[in-house]
Amino acid sequence: MKLLSGVAVLTLLTMPVFAEGDADKGEKDFKKCKSCHMIAADNGDVIQKGGKTGPNLYGIVGRAVASADFKYSSALTGLGEAGMVWDEEKIAQFVADPSGFVSDNGGSGRSKMSFKLNKGGEDIAAYLASVAQ
Repeated sequence: MKLLSGVAVLTLLTMPVFAEGDADKGEKDFKKCKSCHMIAADNGDVIQKGGKTGPNLYGIVGRAVASADFKYSSALTGLGEAGMVWDEEKIAQFVADPSGFVSDNGGSGRSKMSFKLNKGGEDIAAYLASVAQ
């Protein structure tokens, strides 16, 4: 029994820990994203006014990668065709290192997004998840 308990504790200690993001912080931090991205609902309501050099981020959580109406890099298109779907964890990883994200997930090539968000990716992801609920 003690051995089983020890194994369970070691398993928990070696599992990756993913911090949950703060949607309110993410809303404030979205200003870093607005130069390229907007958030506009399917009915046309604009949640965050922004640029159009990147895809509309409304409803991104739960959506297949590279599936919005936008000309994505072949690297991201390949991940989407392989069945990858955006979740909060993947978004946080992507914004930290977009091209690294592609190779870390079995893709080849680079993302068109050159901006890297050094911190706060979990908050941005939580905010994006919250706006489409």
